[in-house]
Amino acid sequence: MQSEQNHLFDQPCILDYNALMARVNALENRYSFLRVGCLGTSVLGRSIPLLTLGNGTRKALYVATHHGMEWITSALLLRFVNDLCTASERQTQIGGAMPHWMLESHTLYIVPMLNPDGAEYQIHGLAPENPLYERVLKMNGNSEDFSHWQANARGVDLNHNYDAGFAEYKQIEIENGTDSGSPTKFSGESPESEPETAALANLIRTCEPSGVMTLHTQGEEIFYQSGDQTPPRAEKIAQQLASVSGYRLSCATGTAAFGGLTDWCVQSLGIPSFTVECGFGKNPLPYTQFSSIYCRLRRMLFLFPMLL
Repeated sequence: MQSEQNHLFDQPCILDYNALMARVNALENRYSFLRVGCLGTSVLGRSIPLLTLGNGTRKALYVATHHGMEWITSALLLRFVNDLCTASERQTQIGGAMPHWMLESHTLYIVPMLNPDGAEYQIHGLAPENPLYERVLKMNGNSEDFSHWQANARGVDLNHNYDAGFAEYKQIEIENGTDSGSPTKFSGESPESEPETAALANLIRTCEPSGVMTLHTQGEEIFYQSGDQTPPRAEKIAQQLASVSGYRLSCATGTAAFGGLTDWCVQSLGIPSFTVECGFGKNPLPYTQFSSIYCRLRRMLFLFPMLL
């Protein structure tokens, strides 16, 4: 049974919502100590799974797939959860950590796919029965090619929808002509206007994590600052994450410097927060890169809670 479980998380698979939930359900059925709940619902009513491990006072939050065409990050995060659960159950070391000890002192919150609607658009295109069909098709230039769709179901880029430099970014939107729903870069009508970001922000306010890691693609970079603000210990943690992964530390510039989850956590909450740009190439990254990306990412994922 365990070999079948590992095969499920290793096999090449386009991770649409059904495939995501099949893996989440497999994890829940296999590991009694894994708690599976609902973070909230997407614009189109899809349940956003929230996985929780451990009961310790130090809390780490992992988030994947803010952007629809970055669904490979969901597969990476679920592989991490499977490996962590297996090692914890067997009381073995993995990625330089001892998970069964770590989960005694830490609580891990994992949101494997924040933007299920956007991932469905990118993988399957826009379904004719979608209640937003005409509106979204117009946003996409009346093209049925959604292979580069980043936003949520109604054209809001979730990683620009947090309350961090929101007003300044609105001016940039106007200058760039993206001041309405779009495949990417539109920040929404107001901070946390989208149910996905509102649910995640509420979780962060409630559980008060000691650190946040968000997986994106691509570039093999780690961002940990917002403008000239850096939470205490964040630079040291970032350096250690870079050391075990070979990723480089970078500073966000241009439109990437506004409205992101890391920006909000750093500016408003003072929480060490890290945006990890996984892999290298052209988005959407092909699943053929999954194994090589995870190989470099694994130690970072396991080490992260222990650095908080």
